[in-house]
Amino acid sequence: MEQFFPIIATLTAGLAGYFIFAGLFPSKFLEEAQSMKGKDESLMGVFRELLIKKIGVRIRKYMSEKFELSVRQKLVMAGEPEGLKPEDILAMMVLSAGVGIVFLLLVLLMLKKSPFLAILGALTFFMPKMWLNDQVKKRHHFITRELPYAIDLLTLSVEAGLDFSAAVGMVVEKGRPGPLREEFSILMSEMKMGKTREIALKNMMERVNLAPLSNFIRSLVQADRMGTSLGKILRIQSSQMRIERTQKAEKLANEAPVKMLFPLVACIFPTIFMVLFGPIIYKFIS
Repeated sequence: MEQFFPIIATLTAGLAGYFIFAGLFPSKFLEEAQSMKGKDESLMGVFRELLIKKIGVRIRKYMSEKFELSVRQKLVMAGEPEGLKPEDILAMMVLSAGVGIVFLLLVLLMLKKSPFLAILGALTFFMPKMWLNDQVKKRHHFITRELPYAIDLLTLSVEAGLDFSAAVGMVVEKGRPGPLREEFSILMSEMKMGKTREIALKNMMERVNLAPLSNFIRSLVQADRMGTSLGKILRIQSSQMRIERTQKAEKLANEAPVKMLFPLVACIFPTIFMVLFGPIIYKFIS
């Protein structure tokens, strides 16, 4: 069986090269790469345009509607990083699986193991989706941290006499750069285009899909329907947000000793025992 390993590796590399460069790229590959280089595109940008985008267009017809809706929602929640689309994520998943299989196959051939285990490299198929979920978590973390500050600024602006649209504009102008500021900018743009405050706020809630922000928006919508003073509602929400943030900080502080227990027992205590009792044991044995 070992004599067939070089043949299998050669065929695999040849097929991979053929399908990637010959079967997927157009004949003007070099012209496109040269034009992108002239536009000061980054290496990742060239890779995305020449490989991921073109593969995504060709495999879009194999993408299920459920997968497309799920990935599109995740991309919106992540802020549409790099301008990616659902078919681009699917292309990244296919490429990741292919690279994982080829890499594991080469490692197995070098170790003279069974090449059939290379199929385990297909598990890298899920890595792009894990990356997308991580981008959503990071964006939610930034929004959660900046939300109390943005609500305070919104409250001060409304209590100073500005209407809601002008207060949102003040948050966009004076707020800290980040995803929450971008969402408020989109909110202000939608209201300028003629959408009602309620519809624009609900669109923002659906885009972000974060519990603290959703609760805040529901309170604003309810106050708008009931005719309640907006400044009063914002002040209550600001106080409630600070209380929740303090409680969350206390919870994390109480969890810290439990989380530190395993590193102490597994890493630090054995080292201390070796330093203290190592010379004693060595002297006793010698």
